[in-house]
Amino acid sequence: MANLFSRLKNSLEADFHEMLDNKEQKNPIAALNQYLRQCEKEVEKVRKLLERQYMLKDEFTKEYQQALDLVEKRRHQADIAAKAGEEELHQFAVAELKMYEERVERLKASRTQVLQQLVELERKYEEMKHKVKDMHIRRMELMGRENMTRAQMKMNKMLQSTNSYSEQPFSKFSDMENYLERLEYKINSDYHRNTIDARIISLEKELKKEESITAK
Repeated sequence: MANLFSRLKNSLEADFHEMLDNKEQKNPIAALNQYLRQCEKEVEKVRKLLERQYMLKDEFTKEYQQALDLVEKRRHQADIAAKAGEEELHQFAVAELKMYEERVERLKASRTQVLQQLVELERKYEEMKHKVKDMHIRRMELMGRENMTRAQMKMNKMLQSTNSYSEQPFSKFSDMENYLERLEYKINSDYHRNTIDARIISLEKELKKEESITAK
């Protein structure tokens, strides 16, 4: 089982690095998402194997305990038959005792092996989960770089020179700056014009007031 998981680990790592080398530059996020889904499926398979291994351990433990109980039962029966002088019954109990003792040893060895495999399987399962988590972090890092690249491209496009030979003579920022300048000029003009009009109206009222006083 150790060799199996070693091959699985090496295969996953080799495929991962090959995928990054071949596809990251072209479409890193889509490629990594696809690979992550595949790895998550493999982790799920191992999780199910781990559950089955736990069930198998419980079954071996149950069978082992039952065999121990039968060993004690046949040993007691063999003693009773011997004391009672029942030779045939004694031989039968002894034969049964021997078979159950052999079964106990066999189940004990099998249970020990299953426990060792369970520990190794748990270790590999945790290792695979960490690998997938690292890949998720790698994906976020790639997404950050991709977003920055796209943002930089958009900013470069918006900040392109007004002397460029594109179909549109002005960039979006240039258009906005021109618009703000026109708006500012209009607002200032309206302000000054309204201020002048207000002053003229005030002066006109003062002159009419002075003319009225003089006429009296």
